[in-house]
Amino acid sequence: MIEVESGEAVGFVDWTAGTFVRERHWEIGIVLLPEWRGRGIGSRAQVLLGDYLFSHTPVQRIQAGTHPENVAEQKALGKAGFQLDGVIRATDFRDGQWRDAWLYSRLRSDPPPAR
Repeated sequence: MIEVESGEAVGFVDWTAGTFVRERHWEIGIVLLPEWRGRGIGSRAQVLLGDYLFSHTPVQRIQAGTHPENVAEQKALGKAGFQLDGVIRATDFRDGQWRDAWLYSRLRSDPPPAR
């Protein structure tokens, strides 16, 4: 859960293990209640989650996907130290058509994001 100073739960983050070729990585996701978006909470939560996963697991890579039209999430990922890897074509079927996704990653060896 993502909790603000008042103790109110405003969203959540999750992570799942994945494998690319032979190497394991984490895939993360985030959901914030609409009224809490645009305040920097999401990027901060993603920084903290990334730091936690690198501190407690041996993976080299954490990744997150988003859609090209989700500019707010792209900015949040950038602030959280993630870099755009590229476009994953036709990754999900939504609104009657196949949609691309943008894949971002943060590597253990990347400079740490601002806190």
